[in-house]
Amino acid sequence: MATTNGTTNNTGPSTSTPQRRPTVCVFCGASPGTSPSHLAAARALAHVLHSANLNLVYGGGTVGIMGEIAKTLVALSGPNSVHGIIPKALLRYERSYIEDEAGEGKEVDPRKTIDEKTYGRTTVVRDMHTRKQMMAQEVSDGGAGGGFVSLSGGYGTLEETMEMVTWNQLGIHAHPVVLFDVDGYWEPIIQWVRNSVGAGFIAENNAGIMVAAKTAEEVLERLRDYQTAEGRFKLKWNEK
Repeated sequence: MATTNGTTNNTGPSTSTPQRRPTVCVFCGASPGTSPSHLAAARALAHVLHSANLNLVYGGGTVGIMGEIAKTLVALSGPNSVHGIIPKALLRYERSYIEDEAGEGKEVDPRKTIDEKTYGRTTVVRDMHTRKQMMAQEVSDGGAGGGFVSLSGGYGTLEETMEMVTWNQLGIHAHPVVLFDVDGYWEPIIQWVRNSVGAGFIAENNAGIMVAAKTAEEVLERLRDYQTAEGRFKLKWNEK
């Protein structure tokens, strides 16, 4: 275990260096949802990522939709294809752990929760901002072909999605942001964008920053065919 810049890396027994290839960051819930369609979509997306030789970076959970996509892709492509990044405080809620050794009020030992052979590499960080920054950086480092995909989820999934949309608009990154619209789950958000354009709060030439897909295969098409919005702000972010 090594600590740098406030992050704690727990990479388990890996003996090989992860292969650099396009990376997809998936935002999704730590809950399975009430319909089996959500877990089925996670498995389908993992199969598509495997067939396209894409890596996955995600929020590091082993439960709900998070766990489903991670373990499915690891089973198909191996542990080095998946990288989970999770704040230490969320280990209790988003990863399986031993209750009698980490009861309420007791600190969860990351070594008790990390199973690289099933869920891929894991990095434990100190806060949410570090988690999101590292996930976004991994997508950028992977180059063309990667992007951000949102499966079904709650407040956290929506917040992470909209932050990446905002970063795209501000010119911080130019990667696709794709909503995997399972059973119409994201339709209210898609409609909100239309309403915001009509009300004058989102420019029409920025309405396409976030795109939708109905199937896992369509998600891959959206990633491959994505066109950056003409209305993105041409701002300089790396200048001192």
